Amino acid sequence: MEKLCYATLEKQGYDGYLLKDAPERVLQFGEGNFLRAFVDYFIDLLNEKTGFNSKVVLCQPIAPGLADMINEQEGLYTLFLRGFENGKKVNDKRVISCVSRCLNPYKEYEEVLACAENPELRYIACNTTEAGIAYDPSCQFTDVPAESYPGKLTQFLYKRFEKFGKEAGKGFVILSCELIDNNGKELEKCVLSYAKQWDLGEEFINWIKAENIFCSTLVDRIVTGYPRNEAAAICEELGYQDNLINTGEVFGFWVIEGPEHLKKELPFEKAGLPVVICDDHKPYKQRKVRILNGAHTSFVLGAYLAGQDIVRDCMDDEVICGFMNKTIYDEIIPTLTLPKEELLSFASSVTERFKNPFIDHDLLAISLNSTSKWKARVMPSFKGFVEKSGELPKCITASFAFYIAFYHGMNLTEDGLVSSRPAGNEYTVKDDKSVLQFFYDHRDDDAETLTHSVCSNTDFWDEDLSKIPGFEAAVAGYLKSIEEKGAYEVMRDCL
Repeated sequence: MEKLCYATLEKQGYDGYLLKDAPERVLQFGEGNFLRAFVDYFIDLLNEKTGFNSKVVLCQPIAPGLADMINEQEGLYTLFLRGFENGKKVNDKRVISCVSRCLNPYKEYEEVLACAENPELRYIACNTTEAGIAYDPSCQFTDVPAESYPGKLTQFLYKRFEKFGKEAGKGFVILSCELIDNNGKELEKCVLSYAKQWDLGEEFINWIKAENIFCSTLVDRIVTGYPRNEAAAICEELGYQDNLINTGEVFGFWVIEGPEHLKKELPFEKAGLPVVICDDHKPYKQRKVRILNGAHTSFVLGAYLAGQDIVRDCMDDEVICGFMNKTIYDEIIPTLTLPKEELLSFASSVTERFKNPFIDHDLLAISLNSTSKWKARVMPSFKGFVEKSGELPKCITASFAFYIAFYHGMNLTEDGLVSSRPAGNEYTVKDDKSVLQFFYDHRDDDAETLTHSVCSNTDFWDEDLSKIPGFEAAVAGYLKSIEEKGAYEVMRDCL
């Protein structure tokens, strides 16, 4: 079977959209599944729908990477977006043709820097994982290349400054997609720290600030990557060998915090794409964390104790799905600030996303580090509800009891805290060692004692939750009910 490339598609008589030649206007640090199913997908559609006419040159941020494989296929790969949309099962296929090539900076450092001398290059996108945006003072300007991503970016920006520093408008729009708060601003801080550490001069520092726009962004799409178990059958159906097949959910949403003029430069709105350019991305991030992630954290531990194993099956259970929806619509949405129509629309998409027939989203995988997740994703909604109504949110309070019940293990091992479901099968709770040790130390506590110990643990919550009127007693009551009737009946009672 012939490998995917332009010649192979031409032989097949492929009639889908392709852009073989265009200037490289985008440099992307990161060649992995997420960026290729998200940023490159949106740029490919911009090219088709608005004549954006841009190729993306990829730079793999770490060694080893996918550079050789990408170049063998001339940057082409097949993307499948699969899931539920408007109540219907969707399996969309698209050959992505916006990628020109991929560079390996550990072998082709000079070629990477040469991109900085391309006058048409305007945008830099990146997703180097949460750990990628970090200032490492051991990096030196003379490293080939610098080990950290911000170090590499600083080297690249300095090359640009040397070439075009005297011309206005030759800086970059930098789109940071890492999953940390204020990702763009944090990246800019790291770059400025290197500029100072390496004594690159005030003129360069001023150029960074004046000519470059570091955009914080919110990205939202589950990307499932290379479908290992299906790949052979998919290639047989496609009629070509594609070693870079990528898969993700249909839903995709990108919020870019930047100046108004970016809307003309990046005409996502004109193309009808779900990309918002605005002056503050935080309300959208709050919406995602509170509704999508908060819903996960609120129901999965109880659902697992009730006998479920994957998210999709939970959506087919009217009690569990009803509990999740009541949490979202009655207890989370009233605490948020975006227009209600936007919140309701996003909430309805969550249920469809959780029903995705192509993703077996394991409840135990979601349960990882639930202590910090409950604090970050659920507690703000809980406190917002109490502040607004003067009452305890029933479902969120019950979710705290599910959390305690799930973490009530009897055997601490190197892998985690071993507990068991009412049906008898064992599972392993995974969290920070200090958290697991705490629950192990309290393994013999009765419901009231355990609830008080968890609520009053300021190391977990940065405050004493037992001081919230009625909360501790309500949680202890739910915990007793879980022990007596089971998590499923407690969810039913909440409805």
